Amino acid sequence: MRLHNGRVSRSRRDMWGEERDEPACRQVEEVMLSVDRADFCPRNSYQDFPQQIGYNATISAPHMHALALELLKNHLRDGNTALDIGSGSGYLTVCMALMVGRRGRVVGIDHIKELVDLSITNINKHHSDLFLDGRITMVTGDGRNGYRASAPYTAIHVGAAAPKLPDTLVNQLAPGGRMIIPVGEVFSDQHIVQVDKDLNGNVKVEELFGVLFVPLTDRKYQLGRLKFK
Repeated sequence: MRLHNGRVSRSRRDMWGEERDEPACRQVEEVMLSVDRADFCPRNSYQDFPQQIGYNATISAPHMHALALELLKNHLRDGNTALDIGSGSGYLTVCMALMVGRRGRVVGIDHIKELVDLSITNINKHHSDLFLDGRITMVTGDGRNGYRASAPYTAIHVGAAAPKLPDTLVNQLAPGGRMIIPVGEVFSDQHIVQVDKDLNGNVKVEELFGVLFVPLTDRKYQLGRLKFK
């Protein structure tokens, strides 16, 4: 199964059409199709491009969400604990929560309170059960520090680019866990980096492919950029 990259899609099903470039397993496809992006991105919901969601934040393109879930799928098993840093609209947090099952837990963290409030509203449209059974927790905080209260995590997804690999986040990764994070300076060479920690605590870091993400930064810098729009 492959997700197409760069095509305009008019419906959820169209996101999985015939012209496809990026790999995605059946589980990832089913999860993404079960979560309506229109609940989280009201304009151009099914276009395979990043979309603005306010406060200088974006929701990633569907093919990037598919790639992230594909890379993390073996670490998003029933009962696992996961962290979604830069949770934004809440879309990917919900997908991760569906993959970890009723016994799992996912924390979504964003430093913009208004986005956290928005994500809670979005999730409550059709996935309020994820709050009721404690599977999802949405918090306001600096994602660069992770979220120690629920660490360690079997899976960590970071939705913005760090200038270098943050040791704090690596330390919150559980033995046997995996983190997917964009690394690189703003508007410069950035790569998706896969960080694996084995059962003995040894860490392996691998650059996978080039990307362009907004920076993983503080609230003041992110909101300050609005003045220059």
